[in-house]
Amino acid sequence: MKEKILSTKKNGMLVLLGILGLYVLATLYLIFGYFVISPSFWMSALPVPGFIIIGLAWIPLCGLKVVGPQEALVLTLFGKYIGTLREPGFYYVNPFCTAVNPAAKTRLGQSGDVDGGKGAVVVNEVYVPGGKKISLKVMTLSNARQKINDCLGNPVEIGIAVMWRVVDTAQAVFNVDNYKEYLSLQCDSALRDIVRMYPYDVAPNVDTTGDGQADDGSLRGSSEEVVRRIREKLQSKVSDAGLEILDTRITYLAYAPEIAAVMLQRQQASAIIDARKMIVDGAVGMVEMALERLNENQVVDLDEERKAAMVSNLLVVLCGNHDAQPVVNSGSLY
Repeated sequence: MKEKILSTKKNGMLVLLGILGLYVLATLYLIFGYFVISPSFWMSALPVPGFIIIGLAWIPLCGLKVVGPQEALVLTLFGKYIGTLREPGFYYVNPFCTAVNPAAKTRLGQSGDVDGGKGAVVVNEVYVPGGKKISLKVMTLSNARQKINDCLGNPVEIGIAVMWRVVDTAQAVFNVDNYKEYLSLQCDSALRDIVRMYPYDVAPNVDTTGDGQADDGSLRGSSEEVVRRIREKLQSKVSDAGLEILDTRITYLAYAPEIAAVMLQRQQASAIIDARKMIVDGAVGMVEMALERLNENQVVDLDEERKAAMVSNLLVVLCGNHDAQPVVNSGSLY
């Protein structure tokens, strides 16, 4: 079902003034008949038109609709969709029209529609006045954190924020039961589908793009690519609901608590190994430079055994974790 924009004139104020005028005229007619025409006025059929006007003139009031900026009102008449009011203004429509919004009482963890920041969906908790109107504003959905296994089987916790808006009110109202709940559930599904394709950190022999070639994609290092794929996946799922996904952002990413300590030790060990490699490379270079300088300046003539001892001592000093304790040799070198 496609959206149909109603081009109804904004004559709500004129109709309101006309109805109020009818009430005033009916009241004056009854007063005039009693005090001016005859006291027996009330005993005749003459007051009947006045009572009919007073008793039924409220019905057209049901057709008065106010639409604010960035709001829409989906109207049905006896179960048939007749159109949507999108432009802000004061309208008068058929008084038997009914505004439809199945998500009127559903609140999400999002800006402008919050549930206390818990990030969960709250259904039918509080009725908000004017809730039958559909907001056309850009809203930010912040779903609760999820625990998902990455492509290596490691559990990670991840949360995302989704910027979205309603672009087709008819599809949002009639194609799905509740478009807010639908968006939240599809967000969880799309996030799970994409995250399990990536490792948390770069790992060898992992294909994240599906081209059959190993790559360096990861949740931690390829966040822009990950959120792009989540946005495309989510958009493909909610297009039939008249929703547009404008942007997605990762708000939280970490290993699950049960393996966080082990993974931290792994990262620390990797960092220590990398640091040791750098220290060894630097120490070997310094030893080579020391031996070359000694030979160039002919400070001392060392045989191969003494060179080996000197290299060993220098490497111990340069690669050790603690400061070396020097030993003074007061005797002969040999």
